[in-house]
Order: sequence, then C-alpha cells, then structure tokens
Amino acid sequence: MSGLLSAGQAQVTNWPGYIGWTVGLAVVVGLVYWLMRQGWNWRRTLQSDLPPLPEVPADPGPATLTAAGRYHGTTTAGNWLDRVVAHDLGTRSLADLTLTERGLLVRRPGGTDLWIPVEVLAGARLDSGIAGKVVPSGLLVIGWRLGTTGLESGVRLDSPDRHAAWVAAILELSTRTQQTEGTAS
Repeated sequence: MSGLLSAGQAQVTNWPGYIGWTVGLAVVVGLVYWLMRQGWNWRRTLQSDLPPLPEVPADPGPATLTAAGRYHGTTTAGNWLDRVVAHDLGTRSLADLTLTERGLLVRRPGGTDLWIPVEVLAGARLDSGIAGKVVPSGLLVIGWRLGTTGLESGVRLDSPDRHAAWVAAILELSTRTQQTEGTAS
C-alpha cells in the first residue's frame, strides 16, 4: 500500500518533464520552419534563370474588363504543384485585374505588380486548383510565357460567376494576337 497516496498528500507536478517536452516541441517546430524556409530559398535559386518580368507600362490602355480578387500564385505550365517563387510570383495576395488590348495588368497591393503583354498570353481556363490551393468553385488560370518558360497564374475573382467572361475575353484576345502574328510572319 505504499504506492497509494494518503488523503493528506497531493500529487507533485513534474515541472522538469513539462519544461523538457515544451522545449523539445519548440525545437521541432523551429526545425520544421527552418527546413521549409530553406526549401523556399532553394526553389528561388533553381528558378533564378527566369528572365525579369515585363515592365508595367505607364498607360496599359483602356480597360476591356476589370475585376478584384485574390492572386493565388504562378506555376510552371502543366504542373499545378510546381510553384514559381522567383520575382515574387509565388506569394498570394489580393489583386486588381485589368484586361486591355495591350495585355493583362495584375495590381497586387503588398506584392509585385504583374504585367502580361498580349504577345505572351497563351490563353485561359477554369480549373479547381493551382500551387496547392484547391477551390471547388474554381479559379481563373491564365497561361503566359516568360522568355521560353510557359507559366500559369491562378486568380480567384471576388465574383466567381465572372470567370467565364474572363476566360472568353482572354482567349479571344490571345487568339486574335496569334493570328495577327501568324499573318505578319
């Protein structure tokens, strides 16, 4: 009966054990964070051969379509999980989109603005996910080229019912530009 506590004794708290587990857990969380950061930096190094982004023009032209939404990131074309982190393309942010006859302007407060000239637009489609982000009601995925690399940028408009109009407008603009370039060659 020596293992039983008497009515007048309270169980002693094992503070060294609690502190040890807390410190151990903090070290594991810190290590995981550090490894994630190293992976992000390594990806940036691997993608350093991407050419610089096109300069945002002072006057992109009159707006054909405008919308507000959320920019979810850019991936390499055909691989919705291969996020591009170079040139701040991998950072999610709010976005204001403006489509003009000269291209697509994505203004990103707190991020780098993105100008996609009409000459490099490769089309658009609706998809359920990009860069690890899956949205059941869909994303507007815009295909374009940066140098020789095909890229896809995903945007979720605040009004998802407008996605189809954006896809149609971008496809029409990119098709018209490709036909014009084809006849000029």
